[in-house]
Parts: sequence; structure tokens; C-alpha cells
Amino acid sequence: MPVNKRSLDKERKKKFDKKKLERRARRTPIKPVLTPDTIIDYKNVELLHRAVTPNGRILSRRFTGATTKQQRELTRAIKKAVFLALVPVGSSRKRF
Repeated sequence: MPVNKRSLDKERKKKFDKKKLERRARRTPIKPVLTPDTIIDYKNVELLHRAVTPNGRILSRRFTGATTKQQRELTRAIKKAVFLALVPVGSSRKRF
């Protein structure tokens, strides 16, 4: 019995769409770390911890809710705090 090529393409597309929807559903919403009036300082360790992943990577603007200027300030503050050993880098220990 010959197989119709179009029907195979539709089945593949359906499977792909289901996988795509499953991926979207798994994401959990993240509260913005910053508000427009937040003052960014390297000594504010609690704020810096919220903007860094447990592996030590800085979260992007999409997750932090920062403006471009705030994101640059945040990055500088995190790097300065890491240099001064206020924030651990890539540590699996509990946060302060």
C-alpha cells in the first residue's frame, strides 16, 4: 500500500508542535529582580545573589527585568563583589 507523503508531513508537524508546546509549558515564570527605582550597589549582596544563577552566571535582562543601563551597572557590581569575595562564584553552598 503506497504511503501518501503529505500525510507523513502532517504527522511529523503534529509531533513537532506537541514537543514545542511541552517545552513552553515547562518554563516557570520568574519575578523581576529589579524595579526601575532599585539602587544597584556591590555591597547589596542579597540583590546580587538574586541576579546570579547557582552556577555563577549573570542572568540576562529578560529575567532580571532591568533596563540596559541597570544591567550594565548590575554586571559591574557583581564582578566587583566577586573580586572582593562578597559573592561566591559557582559555589554549590547555601547562599548567605
